[in-house]
Amino acid sequence: MNVYLHDIPFEQAMGKFLERIEESGWGRLHASESIPVDEKAVGRTLTEPAWAQISSPHYHASAMDGFALKAENSNSAAPTNPLILSCTDQAIYVDTGDPVPEWANAVIPIEDIESLDLKSNLAHDRRKPDRIRIRSSVTPWSHIRPMGEDMVATQLVLPEGHVLRPYDLGALAASGNNTVRVRQKPRVGIIPTGSELIEVGKNAGRGEIIEFNSIVLAAQINQWGGEAKRYPITADEPKMIRKVVQKAIVENDLVLLNAGSSAGSEDFSSTVIEDLGEVLVHGISIRPGHPVILGMVRMVSSSKNEYYYEIPIIGVPGYPVSAALTGELIVLPLIAKWLGSNPQVAEEVEAILSKKTTSPGGEDDYVRVVAGRVGDRMLTAPLPRGAGVISSLSKADGLLKIPRGIQGIEAGEKVIIQLYRSKRDLERTIFAIGSHDLTLDLLAQALNRLDRRLVSANVGSQGGLVALRRGEAHMAGSHLLDPDTGDFNIRYIKEYLPEVRVRLVTWANRSQGLLIKKGNPKKIKSLKDLERNDIQFVNRQRGSGTRVLLDYHLEKLGLSQEFIKGYSNEEFTHLGVAVAVVSSRADCGLGVAAAATALDLDFIPLFTERYDLVIPLVYTNTDLMKPVFEIIQDQEFRETIGKIQGYDVSQMGQIVGEF
Repeated sequence: MNVYLHDIPFEQAMGKFLERIEESGWGRLHASESIPVDEKAVGRTLTEPAWAQISSPHYHASAMDGFALKAENSNSAAPTNPLILSCTDQAIYVDTGDPVPEWANAVIPIEDIESLDLKSNLAHDRRKPDRIRIRSSVTPWSHIRPMGEDMVATQLVLPEGHVLRPYDLGALAASGNNTVRVRQKPRVGIIPTGSELIEVGKNAGRGEIIEFNSIVLAAQINQWGGEAKRYPITADEPKMIRKVVQKAIVENDLVLLNAGSSAGSEDFSSTVIEDLGEVLVHGISIRPGHPVILGMVRMVSSSKNEYYYEIPIIGVPGYPVSAALTGELIVLPLIAKWLGSNPQVAEEVEAILSKKTTSPGGEDDYVRVVAGRVGDRMLTAPLPRGAGVISSLSKADGLLKIPRGIQGIEAGEKVIIQLYRSKRDLERTIFAIGSHDLTLDLLAQALNRLDRRLVSANVGSQGGLVALRRGEAHMAGSHLLDPDTGDFNIRYIKEYLPEVRVRLVTWANRSQGLLIKKGNPKKIKSLKDLERNDIQFVNRQRGSGTRVLLDYHLEKLGLSQEFIKGYSNEEFTHLGVAVAVVSSRADCGLGVAAAATALDLDFIPLFTERYDLVIPLVYTNTDLMKPVFEIIQDQEFRETIGKIQGYDVSQMGQIVGEF
């Protein structure tokens, strides 16, 4: 029979199809289920955020094969002044990954060691020598992966709606997650039809065609997070096709009927679909794939209380390119809709490198990067490249290849990156660079629900203002105290951003104080205790608001920085300070109360400060940033932040001014 195809625009066809799916009740998100964190979890979609249950690593680990020692015991070692250490009480052998003894704070690589035990050859065996000779000193925490180097307990690992990749499974496992909640896989049945088709593996005779469309479609579906079921090849006989479709209706959420549907051919697809339900669209204005059929088919119960339910069906063209394109344009959005995720399409993009990247030069170098658009520029920045930093794999937006023979790429150069995410993801990315605050993870989770992605970098308040000046961020977190006025941020905005118009918006008032071990074994009471000889301090980095706050109060109290042990030891986040204290690298550090709560530390409140968001006016009224302001005004979100120890959100969202 001849079939007259309609030439319906793609958007109109999909709109009609999706509307009918919603009416049938088949448009809802699929239910969630709990699954183990193993290789079978790849491709699944999270239904709730995953948080770090433990720090990674959860102990101070040796980064080299060598000898653990106290760094200060090596200070006098030099090529002309070798130092001999006892392996009984001054040094101990450790393999890569071994816990570093509590009394040690450095590891010296085995290749820098000379054994003084003639029975031991360090190059070939690892029997303990009695003594070792070293010819160079090591600094504290050299060749040690400190606790929490990769991830810190309570940190957001992956947001709700994220599609799990192989690297993400490592991040989940490393952070102590044994199970995750994921969306149940949409089940898609694929029915190949055609009397001329034969199975893969059989010898094709004259007039016979090896059937592979169902293999391609099934692979696409599985890759996109669905669960494909391939039915046996069905001959070109409407009754037989009808029987298989009825079986597939019961077992799946969507049916793909790969049968003839073109004008001038035997139109088995539309015949069967009309028999079992309704043809909504037959013919879409796309090439290839013009003869696609979109419809609904129903199953009638045989019980006395007769009822029926219906599911969507797609008549897929027989040509392989058309079949594949049908999957990409129609099946993928449906699966993503049911999973609550965004379709992922691999692509490349040109971007400007925002940070200099070095390379060994003799090898092809693959650098994992984050990327996004700031203003009219697509920017990309390299992620941490440490061998143990699994989170860099999880956070990566793409891959930058630096060919061998090139020793690096300067900031500002154009590069091509191969994306792990869709380009659309990059366009919905908000860059927040500046001071660290634990609640930014909650903002990231809330933005994810509103189709935005927050990428944050912790470089300190001053570093954030510099990033805004360079046009490398959409907003910056800042809490810089003006010692002359007692106000926050305004003075520094005028100093660092004289030519950039910005809006200063209050995020929260935070309690800052000393993070100390549970039970306060050192009996620390105030900043004055930092000058005690038995107190080891850990500081925040230069340019951070916390560092400015500390220096202001030290000067006010007449305390000298040079008498504070550990003043020069820096961390870039409040959680980093907390980890240093909980892991005994320090006795105390200045940070927010929430960081103490996160790692079960005690907290001595000292100051209240205002943490603000600095947003260039050019972005304040954009569609990209609109969800940020919506979230700030959301009462439920405010209450969530307000329940965190040390946070006051009574002024959240207030505009301090425009400068």
